[in-house]
Amino acid sequence: MVAMAVASAELGEGALTCGQVGTGVAPCLSYVMGKGPLTPGCCSGIKSINAAARTTADRQQACRCLKDIAASAKSINFGLAAGIPGKCGVSVGFPINPSVDCNKVM
Repeated sequence: MVAMAVASAELGEGALTCGQVGTGVAPCLSYVMGKGPLTPGCCSGIKSINAAARTTADRQQACRCLKDIAASAKSINFGLAAGIPGKCGVSVGFPINPSVDCNKVM
């Protein structure tokens, strides 16, 4: 399911790709689906995405990619997803939820 979202997502103007975002969040999927614990691999992936999202365009692209991934996956607990950055010690600069307007992400 992540592969479908990554393959179908269009690239934006930023240097960050949906492939990078998909790879970064893949270890988080069992957690946000309520099927496993938050793993160090998930935190590592989130930190990697956050470090790669240096510009506004990158952050907007990451936001769009996350929304595409969330739309393709079923049974995501967005409450758990929203808490991942804080639990991993990072601030991603936008709320993790399906209604966020990625064009307003700075």
